[in-house]
Amino acid sequence: MAFKNLLTKVEKNIGWVIINRPDKLNALNRETVNEMIEAFRAYLFDTKVKAVILTGSGEKAFIAGADIGELAGLDLDTGKDYVLNGQELTKLIENFPKPVIAAVNGFALGGGTEMALSCHVRIASENAKMGQPEVKLGLIPGFGGTQRLSRLVGKGQAMELILTGKIIGAREALEIGLVNRVVPLDDLHANCEALAEEMAANGPLALKLGIEAVNSGFDIPMDEALLLEAELFGKCCATEDSKEGTKAFLEKRKPDFQGK
Repeated sequence: MAFKNLLTKVEKNIGWVIINRPDKLNALNRETVNEMIEAFRAYLFDTKVKAVILTGSGEKAFIAGADIGELAGLDLDTGKDYVLNGQELTKLIENFPKPVIAAVNGFALGGGTEMALSCHVRIASENAKMGQPEVKLGLIPGFGGTQRLSRLVGKGQAMELILTGKIIGAREALEIGLVNRVVPLDDLHANCEALAEEMAANGPLALKLGIEAVNSGFDIPMDEALLLEAELFGKCCATEDSKEGTKAFLEKRKPDFQGK
């Protein structure tokens, strides 16, 4: 795939999406968002890709935020259209049937934090900075930050971050549960690759249904969520992968999952 604002590659069954606007600290504009949608949709149908890593080029920024030049020209209608386009991307990532890991390398502000929030797991480098500073521009998060942040770190922590617009370091992000782990910058890609490979070695249909169970069951009453889990567990039991997985365990060998 060839893009203007992205670099993509597939290595060891891992698809990479690398935002590549170093002169803008990898800030998001509509063109970049649309390219990311195209890249993720391509990986969706690429059978070689078992997991995806999202990151930014260079060592300074994951995604430093939105392109302020674009924001400045928005009005009531174009503003809503702008964020709906970004939400299309974050929903695509959040519900992606293959594991998506955010390698947060530096600044992840505004839309950058929102992109990381939409990923299934977030690993941050020690120099990472995260936050939702939109209120300092007279705006609010629009790519899902007001909803995903509160669900991940709790309403109180989310309110403080969104209403102050403050930026926090990687260690504080880890303390409040915004990221899963913090590693040295030089080790970031290796850690993300290792985690992606660990996930990708599992049954692909089980990964897909596990993601669906967590996402769909998160905001519904427990009884409904448990029923959903039971239904999805039953779907797993009907797959060839589950037969292969249990058989391989009993035979003390590595399973050969086919995604069927």
